[in-house]
Amino acid sequence: MLKLFGKSTSINVRKVLWACAELNIPLSHEQANGDDVQHLNPNALVPVIDDAGFVLWESNSIIRYLANREQAGWLYPAVAAQRARVDQWIDWQAADLNRTWSYAFMALVRRSPAHDDPAQIRASVQNWNCSMEILDRQLAVTGGHAVGAQFSLADVPVGLSVNRWYETPIDHPDLPNVRAYYERLAERPGYQAFGRNGTP
Repeated sequence: MLKLFGKSTSINVRKVLWACAELNIPLSHEQANGDDVQHLNPNALVPVIDDAGFVLWESNSIIRYLANREQAGWLYPAVAAQRARVDQWIDWQAADLNRTWSYAFMALVRRSPAHDDPAQIRASVQNWNCSMEILDRQLAVTGGHAVGAQFSLADVPVGLSVNRWYETPIDHPDLPNVRAYYERLAERPGYQAFGRNGTP
């Protein structure tokens, strides 16, 4: 059975939990922190999986691996151009969207003493909202999900990020396509369990 290590409050661990729910993959989940997995991941970060001795870390690598393992073309297409579009939005979440929210989230949700500069909080919120406007425009084009009309693997990291945005106590501009997307994802049992569950 697939083993997952990492606390379920972690947004990156929740990516794996939600992906497993979509793929109907049974797993054993150990609530572990970074120090607990340093022997498996030299970065001492979660999530980490152990799939019959195959150890893998980095959440987006894990969800791609699981979709490939299950040959889930409906979730992660085999056609190169279609897969590249899914990868583009997975990477956008990791490289661009994550970077905008970091300071504000640490200040307003984690209450980190190292993130108490009001100017940096305002800048982070502004940049975060700008990124969400990019997503709103994308959803206006697709009419459904991050990449197209149908749910894809990209919606796992992007959808969790949308939940984090709504759960963080900031002023949220009116983004009707993002709101409709949020409600659409809430129809999925995996998102109810691991996304829109009250955890930022």
